[in-house]
Amino acid sequence: MKATPFEFRFRFLILAAIFFLGFAAPWNYWLHLDSIRTWQLLASWPARGGWLSFSAATIAVLLLGILCALIGALLRTWGTAYLSPSVVQDHAMHGEDVVAAGPYRYLRNPLYLGTLFHTFALALLMPPTGAIFCILAVSLFQLRLIAAEESFLTTKLGEPYLAYCAAVPRLMPAFTPQVPGSALQPRWPLAFLGEIYMWGVVATFAVFGWRYNSILLIKGVLISLGISLIIRALLPRR
Repeated sequence: MKATPFEFRFRFLILAAIFFLGFAAPWNYWLHLDSIRTWQLLASWPARGGWLSFSAATIAVLLLGILCALIGALLRTWGTAYLSPSVVQDHAMHGEDVVAAGPYRYLRNPLYLGTLFHTFALALLMPPTGAIFCILAVSLFQLRLIAAEESFLTTKLGEPYLAYCAAVPRLMPAFTPQVPGSALQPRWPLAFLGEIYMWGVVATFAVFGWRYNSILLIKGVLISLGISLIIRALLPRR
């Protein structure tokens, strides 16, 4: 089932609401559930099994969070470099031509896959029930957005886009390019600025994660979001 035009237009606000609910997990208070963080739960499993000490398991979980945040930032920046931030952040869909360059030669939706990896990283800071809710809700919402975009592009571009879809996977990247590269050149500085929030989260995990203070990390995420909103307002429009 594809997303409605309203959902696509306000997709960033909807994602923000999903993340907020994941962090707040209000049902924990209603059901009187434990409010530990997911990273604590994940670190305790190998410690209880005797595979790793709790300290080593905590480091392993932190490294996993840094890796997920980094993969998410790389994918989104790589994809944005070939589309431009103005297109990525626009409220309307765009389909002037099939983009067969950069990551789009390996998979059709690097931006959505990057957001999913980013979600895995943030989920570590949420209560376990909030993390499960957030991962499922973000995944479902992104599948709806993908369905809406694919329907729009099929209608607008026709056979060339269908041929592209037949060759390039939707979300699981291929190991080698599946289509010939186009002459489109990436715009890395703009892409980095457009995805500055993602890189702020990577820096937050990498620099402050070693203090194992989830509140401090959440503050870093919020500061990254605030900076990104300011930069987003200053970026050139399409």
